[in-house]
Amino acid sequence: MTAPDHLAAWQRVRELVAWRDVVPHLPAPVPAVRDGFAGRGPQRLLAARDDVRREASAGADLDLDLLARWNRIVRGVPVAAFRRAPAYAKHGRERYGLRADTEQRFAACVAQTADRSTPVTARAARVYLDVAFFHPYDDGNARLAGLALQFVLLRGGVELDEVAPILTTVRRADDAEGAAGLARLVHGIAAATHRRWLRANGQCQHGPPFPNHR
Repeated sequence: MTAPDHLAAWQRVRELVAWRDVVPHLPAPVPAVRDGFAGRGPQRLLAARDDVRREASAGADLDLDLLARWNRIVRGVPVAAFRRAPAYAKHGRERYGLRADTEQRFAACVAQTADRSTPVTARAARVYLDVAFFHPYDDGNARLAGLALQFVLLRGGVELDEVAPILTTVRRADDAEGAAGLARLVHGIAAATHRRWLRANGQCQHGPPFPNHR
C-alpha cells in the first residue's frame, strides 16, 4: 500500500494557518549581540550562510535559483535540480509526493516570502516548512530550510542570537498548530534577541517590544 502523501497534507495545513495574524509585525530592525547562525555546521554550510547574507544585503528576493545555488554549495555538487521522484524523510515515515506541477507550486510558495503584509517571522517559519515538506532536492533540504529562514529574516532586518530550538525540533507536515507554533517560536526568539541587544547596549526597555500575539 502506498504511504500517505505528506506533501499534500502540508499543502492543506498551510492554507489553514492564519499566517498574517499568528504573530504581529516586528518594529525592525532587530539587531543581535551575536549571530545565532554563525559557526553552526561544516564549512560548506558556512559558505552558504555567507552567500545568504550577501544576497539579503543586496536586496534580492527569494526564488528557486537562489535555493538551488545554496543547495549546490552545501552539498558540494555542480548541479541541483528539482527532484524527479517522490521523496522520503524521517527514516521513511514521511513521503512527499510528486505531481506535474509540484515544482511550480513550490515556486509560488517561495514567492510569497516577498509579501510584506505577512509578518516576517511568520514568512520565515512558513518557508522553512515549505522547504522541509516540498523536499525539493535529493539531499540537503534540512540545511536549505534553515538557510531560507535566515534569508527571509535578514531581508526583513531581523537577526536571531539563538536558533537551536528552531533547527533541532522535528516538525510534522500534518500539524497546523505546530506550524503556527513555529511562527510564534521564531517571533519569540526575535523578541528575546532584541531585549538582549538593548541590555548589552545599556538601553532600557519598558514593557515587551512586541508581544507574541495580537
